[in-house]
Amino acid sequence: MISLFDLFKIGIGPSSSHTVGPMRAANRFVADLADLADRAGIAHVSVSLFGSLAWTGKGHGTDKAVILGLAGEAPETIDPDQADAIAAGVTTSGILPLGGTHPIRFEPARDIIFDYETPTPRHPNTLAFTASGADGAVIATERWCSVGGGFVVREDARADLGAVTETVPYPFANAVDLLRAGEASGLSIAAMMRENEFSLRDPAIVLAHVDLILATMMSGIERGMRTTGHLPGGLNVSRRAHALHQRMQADASRNDTAPHEKMDWVSLFAMAVNEENAAGGKIVTAPTNGAAGVIPAVLRYFRDFCPGATQDLMRDFIFTATAIGGLFKTNASISGAEVGCQGEVGVAASMAAAGLAAARGASNAQIENAAEIAMEHHLGMTCDPVGGLVQIPCIERNAFGAIKAISAASLAARGDGSHRVSLDQVIATMRQTGADMNSKYKETSLGGLAANFIEC
Repeated sequence: MISLFDLFKIGIGPSSSHTVGPMRAANRFVADLADLADRAGIAHVSVSLFGSLAWTGKGHGTDKAVILGLAGEAPETIDPDQADAIAAGVTTSGILPLGGTHPIRFEPARDIIFDYETPTPRHPNTLAFTASGADGAVIATERWCSVGGGFVVREDARADLGAVTETVPYPFANAVDLLRAGEASGLSIAAMMRENEFSLRDPAIVLAHVDLILATMMSGIERGMRTTGHLPGGLNVSRRAHALHQRMQADASRNDTAPHEKMDWVSLFAMAVNEENAAGGKIVTAPTNGAAGVIPAVLRYFRDFCPGATQDLMRDFIFTATAIGGLFKTNASISGAEVGCQGEVGVAASMAAAGLAAARGASNAQIENAAEIAMEHHLGMTCDPVGGLVQIPCIERNAFGAIKAISAASLAARGDGSHRVSLDQVIATMRQTGADMNSKYKETSLGGLAANFIEC
């Protein structure tokens, strides 16, 4: 299984694979350098970005993320308001505080290399670090892959990433295993996941982390709804959530609303989070930054519009969503650079559909059905961000992913859980579709909407 501590990470935008992951990889490289006896002799570090990290790295802030990671900053603890200043200080001075303490020469324009040509043998999001001495002699090198959702793994590592290897009470490798475990134990998916997490960590720590996830998600919605201005990156995209929120509040005060307008609130919640993400704000990978608005929007819908919503039921939502996200992470991918946006917004919608179904009292079979429905109708979705920015079409795409998740949960709840296409079959199809997808539609900004934007 994949732990909720791995799947739901707090970090900064705009991308889990292109921002959070590279920052983590740079941080890990620095930590490894600390073990070297000759670390004091390091005078220079260079970084090469390959594949999708090269093609869309500038739009995703990968260069800034690498600087921050090398400077000892971590995605969970960095103040988003200070991130730009730290990176700008390095760029201006040409000096990088390696690990926060050891100053070395570093000129980002020269020392961060966007390599568009070299193949990436293991994963399209690959980056390489080289540390050298004053005489130019290489002291250490490492190559890392940022595999989606903020997960990173050494390119030469044999083990899978993020997987819990300890024994847990209710192990599962696929949805069939998960449903069988539920039948044998009589427990819900949320209850089994809770017990699995409790077997790995103190229950108080687990619940505190879940509550922190929920609070960070709700805070992201609030910040997004109150912040105005334009998003960074050069597309001059205006934040829309604030004005949309004001108009919807005005309509509500006049009792001038139609039943379908609850879905407008869902869209607002999702867009607010993803505008925060696009601006480099603090969000939760759910399971990625590019899809960070889907689950918060559906959770907020549950909290604000569904009778009987409680904190405990919102926790059940997260535990259930973790189980479903782990299945995709284990058996397919949550990386847009690997399988397209079906692996990001599609997986988020599947997780959200399952979570909402669970919070509203669905059976395990209905929950699995909800997850299957949501992903089935995201199959083949490309990742084609205009300008390499997580803005167009990503922000609105999160809104539609949230709405699809709610529809999937509702449809599944109207049935008895039986259906012809299983979640495992849909996950396999998603993996195969991603493998068949042309690389230009997988977070390179070389195809799709990204290529036709100027002509439209």
